[in-house]
Formats: sequence, structure tokens, C-alpha cells
Amino acid sequence: MNENVVRRMIGTILLVVLFLLPWYSPFQIYLSIPNQITTFNNAEAFSVPTLGENSINVQHENDTEEVQYAAEFADIPVHSSGEKELTYTVSNFPVKKVNVDVYDDYQLIPGGHSIGINLQTEGVLVVGFHLVETEEGEISPGEKAGIKIGDSILSINGNKITKMDEVTPIVKEAGESGKALDVEVKRGKETFKTELTPILNKEKENFQIGLFIRDSAAGIGTMTFIDPNTKKYGALGHVISDMDTQKPVDIHDGSIVRSKITQIQKGSNGIPGEKRADFVNEAELGNITKNSPFGIFGEVDETDKFTDYSKPLSIAFPHEVEEGEAEILTVIDGEKIETFDVNIVNSVDQSSPATKGLIIEITDERLLEATGGIVQGMSGSPIIQNNKIIGAVTHVFVNDPTSGYGVHIEWMLKEAGIDIYKKEKKQAS
Repeated sequence: MNENVVRRMIGTILLVVLFLLPWYSPFQIYLSIPNQITTFNNAEAFSVPTLGENSINVQHENDTEEVQYAAEFADIPVHSSGEKELTYTVSNFPVKKVNVDVYDDYQLIPGGHSIGINLQTEGVLVVGFHLVETEEGEISPGEKAGIKIGDSILSINGNKITKMDEVTPIVKEAGESGKALDVEVKRGKETFKTELTPILNKEKENFQIGLFIRDSAAGIGTMTFIDPNTKKYGALGHVISDMDTQKPVDIHDGSIVRSKITQIQKGSNGIPGEKRADFVNEAELGNITKNSPFGIFGEVDETDKFTDYSKPLSIAFPHEVEEGEAEILTVIDGEKIETFDVNIVNSVDQSSPATKGLIIEITDERLLEATGGIVQGMSGSPIIQNNKIIGAVTHVFVNDPTSGYGVHIEWMLKEAGIDIYKKEKKQAS
């Protein structure tokens, strides 16, 4: 047979194989087997796909355990934390290796508490412009100086600014002397300086700069977790943005306090509902050191203030979350934390920090009757599945208040600076 014909036949056969291979069921299963698995030693076993009747070798330190499986999924026993390796074999021939990291069990105090949030901005936040009436017409000196809504004024004439009432006397003194102000401004992650000249308002007879500013923000949310070892906590599950500028609030200082739910405005299609609450007292439960896309974080003064409601629970990685039944902890009356049924509609197996990793649906009839679903103030409510903390409620679907997003607990812990990636240290003998 002609050599070129043979080559063409082989090429055709290979092309057909490559075309059909993705449709071949065992090959599809092979592709579904991950290269890396992470889990905690709080589980008796973890599940992996199988290739039908085959053996999976589990390497524990210097020992190898071989177990035969014939089911669609195999439960691999977890004996201890550490690094392990799975080897899939078919007819004694290795076809796939999977690295397994088993971490020490990590437990948190689940939240659900309604908390009041006090934020002190970094500098004073510019939330709007106003026109000053002068002999020459209406002018906004701040806008003319290149300042924009959402900027923060950090200092004026070298004086650090932390409160609104610190601005007025400086503006008055500069106006009376006819001097321009040297203003340090922060915009996003950048800072710059500009000159701003106060002008006299002919109607009110005072000097003004044509800016609306604010130095603090307040609201309510839900505690997600407290780490009993470090006293670090996480809440909300999403960033706090200024209601006027719609930009994240850069915080200089902040605190959390007790809050009591007094009323709930039910949500409906197109209209988000909300919890309404009173701050119980001004005694701080903890500080706020970080405001990020994954929530607010800081440290509580005493963990004992949060253990009356629940005992510590283990946590789960994103890939361990299952579609189906789960629960959330939240408050809908006073300060009483209650458990409500939800359904995990979808969970994204995220390998790096990202928001909106979960889609949840409220199924609890009593919660639906009380709130209509997910409402403002419920953000941060911990999600529990198989007696493990898997994440927190973050956003509601505006057109369907019974459903919304959640964030995986792993990313909130990483943002809080909590190291959960610890393994047993083996003693030398």
C-alpha cells in the first residue's frame, strides 16, 4: 500500500478519535476529576468521581492504601491532616494523579446577631456641590478647584482633617485674609493637592467653599462569624458604599454595637425590603478596621458576648458546598437569633477570592411571611449546611426578593486575615 495513503488513513482515524473522544463517557468522567483537592479533617471522607470498576491508591506518608470502587463516586476516608496523593489505576496502570491537602479542622462562632455599624471616614467625604451667591454670580469654589464627588479631603493647610466642624474655622480665617487653601485630596488610591479659595456668600454673609461634606456613616447589618482564637470577626459580606456617591467608604475608624430590630418593611418585586433597628446602647462590641468587597472586619472586645446564641461550628471549602437544603441565622424581631430554611440553588467552585459564589433561595414560610425574602440588613447572615458554616447572605435579586447571592466563607476569612490553612506537624522519631 502506498505510504502516503497509509498516512492519510492514520490521520483520518486520529481525527475521528479526537472528534469522538469528548463524547466518550469515561473520558468525560476523567476530565471531571480535579488535579487538586482541599478538605478539612473534620470530615470522615471526601467524594471523588470514579472511572467505573477501578482502584484508587491513597498515599498516606509512607503507606499506601488501595480500595476498589465500582460506584459513580467514591468516598475516600480522611485519617488525618497533611498532604496525600490519590492515584487512579485501570488494569494496574496509573492513569491519573490527584494531590490532596487535608487541613486541620477550623471552627468559628456563627453569627446571626443584628449589629449597628458606625463608620468614621478617612478625612471628610465630598458628597455634593452647592453654588455660592456672589456679586459676580453663582460659583462653586470646590468644583472650580477640580474636586469631585466621592473625593476625600485629608488635610487643609497641613492640618489633618477628621471631622466636618474642623473645616469651618479654617475656611473663615482664609476667607477673611483673602488667602487660598492648600487642600490634600484623595481620589481612589491616589492623592493630590489643589488650591481652593473661599468666597463670601452675599446673602448669608459668610465664607464658603461650595462643597457638601460628611465625616461619618451609620447603618445596620448582620454578624457572620467570630473567631474564638483571635477575636477577629466578619460581617455583612459586601462593601459599605456611601449612599450619595455610591463609592466604597474609606474608613479612618469605626465600631460595631448592639442593635434591636424594631420593624421590617417587606420586599416585593422591584422594591427591596429592609430591617429597621435601634442601636441598643453606645457600648462598643468591637472595632472596624477594614471595609472591603467581602464585608467589614475587625476584632470584638469579648467573644463571650456572642457565645450565648450558638456553639462553634466547622467551616467548609467552596467545592464542599452542595446544592440543596441549608439554613441561615438572622434576627427578625428584637435581638433573637433564629434559624430559617433556605435552598442552595447554585454554588461556584471558586479557586480564588470572588464575590457572589452562591445563589440561595428563601424557602422558610415564616421568614417569607415576615420579610418577603432577603431584605436590607440581612446581609452577613451566616449560611449553614451539614452543620458547617459555608458562607453569608450578601445581595437580594431586586426582581425576585425570595432569592439572592451569597459569598463563600473561605474568602471572608482570608479577608479577615485568619489563617485556616494549617496542617498537623509531624514529630520526628
